[in-house]
Amino acid sequence: MAVRFAVLGDSMAAGLGVDDPAELPGVVLATGLADELGTPVRLETFAVPGATSRDLASQVDRVVAEPPDVALVIIGGNDVTTRLSVAESAVLLGAQVRRLREAGVGVVVGTCPDLGTVRPIAEPLRSEAREWSCWLARAQRVEVERAGGVAVALGDLLAAEFHARAADYFSRDRFHPSAAGYEAATSVLLAPLCGVVRHEWWPR
Repeated sequence: MAVRFAVLGDSMAAGLGVDDPAELPGVVLATGLADELGTPVRLETFAVPGATSRDLASQVDRVVAEPPDVALVIIGGNDVTTRLSVAESAVLLGAQVRRLREAGVGVVVGTCPDLGTVRPIAEPLRSEAREWSCWLARAQRVEVERAGGVAVALGDLLAAEFHARAADYFSRDRFHPSAAGYEAATSVLLAPLCGVVRHEWWPR
């Protein structure tokens, strides 16, 4: 019996910036899950480039119609660039995590990445983007955990690496991650996803 794995969110969740489908974060994580768990994994991607937390409800509508075993949500970057308030963004995310949990879906959320690593954003806007994305990530973590999900602080875990290896970790547009950047992100998301699947799915 295959584990069903859904990916929701924005362009980072969708894997914008890579050329080879095998390097998409959802594909890399599904492969990693299958290897770690020793069972087939069926991937379904609902993420939409450009999405903000206001757009998550429509993605969750599709997911809960036939609930998977586990879902990964990555959202927040566009909330920062469109100046959606931190409080509203976090509450919207928490509400959708709660809907997924009520449908029996295990949920892992990659919180807002540190946009201060995006060098084409000129100062002082880059510093402002860093502060805003860090505030949002912290607020997201609170709401995600309150709703029963598992939060992974992508900014805290990856910012230094993305800053030091910007030439390798960003794609040609210098905004979205490259295959190497996504590999770094998936490396910190795989263990939490495995843990959620073992907790949520194994007893079935």
